[in-house]
Amino acid sequence: MKIKAVYFVGIGGIGMSAIARYFLSRGITVGGYDRTPSDLTEQLCKEGALVHYEDNVDLIPVQCRDKESTLVIYTPAIPAEHTELTYFRQQGFEIQKRAQVLGTLTHALKGLCVAGTHGKTTTSSMAAHMLHQSHVDCNAFLGGIVKNYGTNYILSQKSPYVVIEADEFDRSFHWLTPYASVITATDADHLDIYGTEEAYLESFRKYSSLILPGGYLIMHTGLKMQADVQKGVTVYTYSRDCGDFHAENVCIGDGRITFDLVSPLGNISGIELGVPVSVNIENGIAAMALAQIAGATAEEIRRGMASFSGVDRRFDFHIRTDRMVYLSDYAHHPEEIRRSLESIRELYRGRRIKAIFQPHLYTRTRDFYHEFADALSLVDDVCIVDIYPARELPISGVTSALIYDNLKPGIKRQMCSKEEILDVVRQGGFDVLVTLGAGDIENYVPQITVILQPLS
Repeated sequence: MKIKAVYFVGIGGIGMSAIARYFLSRGITVGGYDRTPSDLTEQLCKEGALVHYEDNVDLIPVQCRDKESTLVIYTPAIPAEHTELTYFRQQGFEIQKRAQVLGTLTHALKGLCVAGTHGKTTTSSMAAHMLHQSHVDCNAFLGGIVKNYGTNYILSQKSPYVVIEADEFDRSFHWLTPYASVITATDADHLDIYGTEEAYLESFRKYSSLILPGGYLIMHTGLKMQADVQKGVTVYTYSRDCGDFHAENVCIGDGRITFDLVSPLGNISGIELGVPVSVNIENGIAAMALAQIAGATAEEIRRGMASFSGVDRRFDFHIRTDRMVYLSDYAHHPEEIRRSLESIRELYRGRRIKAIFQPHLYTRTRDFYHEFADALSLVDDVCIVDIYPARELPISGVTSALIYDNLKPGIKRQMCSKEEILDVVRQGGFDVLVTLGAGDIENYVPQITVILQPLS
C-alpha cells in the first residue's frame, strides 16, 4: 500500500499527535478527529493537519477517503461504536492501532523503549534529549511535551535509533520489537483491561521476550515480574542505590542535585540534574543506561542531563520562590503519587504542603483507594476532587469519598468539585501546592498560577 494520506481517530492524544507529526514531516496528508480542541490539536492544524471535533463521516476530508491510499490509525481509548471508525471498517480501509505503527518503526530502526507503570515519560524524554544533543542523535515518539523542544516528537534523518514510550495499556507494547528496553516498574494498573495482577505481570514478561537477540534489558531492581529474554539479550539491573547501574555520592541541597553514575559501561562523575527532584535520580540512571548503550559519550551524557528542562505536567514548576512553590504533576497511580510527594517532602522539609488530587478512572479508584489514601497522607493538607471518568461510566459506590475516608488521622482534608478548585486555592494555608492527576485538572493550572503569583 502506498500511503498518501493518514487519518487519526483520536488525533489529539499525546501519543497519536507524535505519529501525526511524523507523517506531516514526510509530506503526507494528515486528517483526524478528536472530541475537543486543545493546544496540541491547534498546533497540529498550524503544521498542516486537517482536524475536526464532531464524530461525523461527512467531515472526513476528501483527501482521506480513498481506501487504496489512506491509512487509518486509532487509539484504544476510542469506543468501538464510534461512527467514523465504523465507517472506515465497513468501507474496508487499512486500520491500525497506534501501537502497530510504532511497532513497524521498531522494525525499521533500533528501538530504545521505556516501559513501566510510572516514570516512562520522563525517562524516555531524558534519553531522547541526551541522544538528540549528542553525536548519536535519535528519532523519538514520547508521551509528553519535552520543554527543550516544545514537542513530543523528534526527527532525525541520520540516526538509526528511535526512542519510544512503551505503553502497557491494552497490551499496546506487544507490537514493539525493542533493541534495548528499560522497565521502570510493574505496580499493578489497568486492571479494567488485565483483570488480575498476575495477568498484568505476565504482559510484561511477554514484552521482555520481544527484545531482539543481541539487545539489552535494563530492569529496576526488585520487580515482581519474571523476564523471559531471547538468547543473546544482556540483562542489567538499576536503581538509585544498587544494581548494575546506580548512583553514588548523591548531594541534594540549595536547589541542586548532583551524583556520580556507576555503570558497567563506564562510570560517569559529576552528573547534575536539570530538573532537580529526587525521583529524577532514578529516571536519569535508566535514561543514561540507554544513552550509553546507544554510544553517547560521558561528556555528552553529562551535558544532556544538566540541560534537560523537563516534561510538561511531569513535576512541572509554575512558581518557585522562597515564599511560595506551585507545581503540577500528571501522577495518577498510587506509587507515582508516593514518589512525587516523597520528592517534594525531600526538597521542602519543614514547609506546609498541600495536594489537590483529581482521581483518574472509577476502576482505578475502586482498585486502589487504600493505596491512594496512604500516598496522599504524606502531605499536611489534601483536597480530593471528583473522579475524572475519561472513557468509563460511573460505578455504584465508587466516589472520591473512598480515598477521603481512608486518609490517615491528623491530615487536614476536604473534598470539592472541579468548579471549586480555585476557591480552595484562594483559602491558602500552605507554602507548597501540588496539583495531581491525569484528567482535566491541568486546565486550572494557569488560573491557579495567577491566584498565587501575588503571594510569591
